[in-house]
Amino acid sequence: MIGTLYIVGTPIGNLEDLTLRAARVLREADVIAAEDTRSAKTLLAHANAPNKRVLSLFEGNEAERSAELGEILANGQSVAVISEAGMPGISDPGARAVAVAAKLGARVEVIPGPNAALAALVGSGLPIDRFTFVGFPPRESGARRELFGTLRAAGFGALVFYEAPDRVGATFADLADALGGDRPASLARELTKLYEEHVRGTLAELAARYAEVPPRGECTIVVGAGIDAAPDIDIEAELRRLLAEGLGPKDAAARLVVVTGKPRRQLYQLALSLQREPHE
Repeated sequence: MIGTLYIVGTPIGNLEDLTLRAARVLREADVIAAEDTRSAKTLLAHANAPNKRVLSLFEGNEAERSAELGEILANGQSVAVISEAGMPGISDPGARAVAVAAKLGARVEVIPGPNAALAALVGSGLPIDRFTFVGFPPRESGARRELFGTLRAAGFGALVFYEAPDRVGATFADLADALGGDRPASLARELTKLYEEHVRGTLAELAARYAEVPPRGECTIVVGAGIDAAPDIDIEAELRRLLAEGLGPKDAAARLVVVTGKPRRQLYQLALSLQREPHE
């Protein structure tokens, strides 16, 4: 008999949010695969599941460890995967373990639990009948702005991002440039913890608030849905104008990525061709 893989949602701050079913699965599983073994021990003690075999499963070893978990399942043992907080597989390790289990034909059970994205959405006060989970945006400003430029259309609904506290200010500033400073948004931090807070305002207001002093704790950003699609811009004419002002093709393309949502490479190639025109 092949063992069962359990994907277990765990508290994102408040241990009282551990469900009865999740606690039972943690007690019954043969092996616990944890993103952070130290926090796992605290959680297992709370679930009355001490002395469990705990294996680390984090971004750096996910591929190799998932293969090992497959061997454990093939030997008939059950495995419970937990992330440091929240739902495994959602911006956390877990998806590869599920893929391995599915290939083996093992049973996969998902044990729902707390999730920062959903908690932030509900607490944002914004319309959330449709939303897009983006996860962590790129750290590099150019790539981040390029991504944000593709998210202007109303069809994406509300947008949900995870972000590190020290990058929140820059991310809000880039969102304001890409989506418009008057777009409503919310920052949720320390969800389910003692100092839980939802800070609401426009993208411009939140960018100014966190420009110098970053928020504390884990942060989730929710941006209200757009009203219209990307503005109708004459891209060729705008590139010609920027080139005439002295910008190079690379900088001109980067400037238009944010307002058009077009791929940087496509804009760069067009700018190059326009730059060559007078010499041909």
